[in-house]
Amino acid sequence: MLTVLSVEVRKLNRSLALVLAATAPALIAVFSFSMLLRSKTPSEWDMWIGSGMAIWAYFMMPLCVAALTALVAHMEHGPRSWDHLRALPVPRWTLYAAKAVCVIALVLIMSAAVLGATIGAVALGGLIKPEAAAMGALDLTGYAWSMARMAAAALLMIAIQFWTAIRFASFVPGLALGIGGTFFAVVAASARQGVFMPWQMPVNILATEAWRVQTALTLGGGLGLVVLAAAVLHLARREGR
Repeated sequence: MLTVLSVEVRKLNRSLALVLAATAPALIAVFSFSMLLRSKTPSEWDMWIGSGMAIWAYFMMPLCVAALTALVAHMEHGPRSWDHLRALPVPRWTLYAAKAVCVIALVLIMSAAVLGATIGAVALGGLIKPEAAAMGALDLTGYAWSMARMAAAALLMIAIQFWTAIRFASFVPGLALGIGGTFFAVVAASARQGVFMPWQMPVNILATEAWRVQTALTLGGGLGLVVLAAAVLHLARREGR
């Protein structure tokens, strides 16, 4: 498993995955920086960091997961290399499990980058415009914990997107699913039933109602692990692309 995983990491280093991983946090940082420069009065750190995390969880993370899973799958679909990989003397499930681990790891890295980039952007904006500088305590541990729980709640969404991207040779079904899921999660944000949508579970970590947070963690994290395991086993038993 470690050998297969190391190969997947090297593949990602030669792909556009790192560009994608850097772009989303950078966009959120630019947005936060621009908003601070437009502010006339100071705001709490909680407001700035909460805004960045909400943007990430609300639609940037779902769209990035859709693009990332499509990219990881296309590395094999494009050159039609699945037959070669399945002929290697390694358990088939490790081929898919390694890709899933890489996707989850990148989501965690991007989540940390969003937090770090937002803090850096707000701090820089405060230096340029001191009268609007962020004030109050910077609860870095609390913010990091919230980001970690968002990533856990996103596991079900990641599993569904990963399964779809690997299952179909074309990248269209996976991207269509991601765009559609994000769209309905946005328009159903205030609906009580929306908490059960996989694409809405990460942002529910920021909800004030405890039941929404618990539902997101239980279904998104717990059920997500089950679906991810089922996806790996199903894909490992399939023949052909």
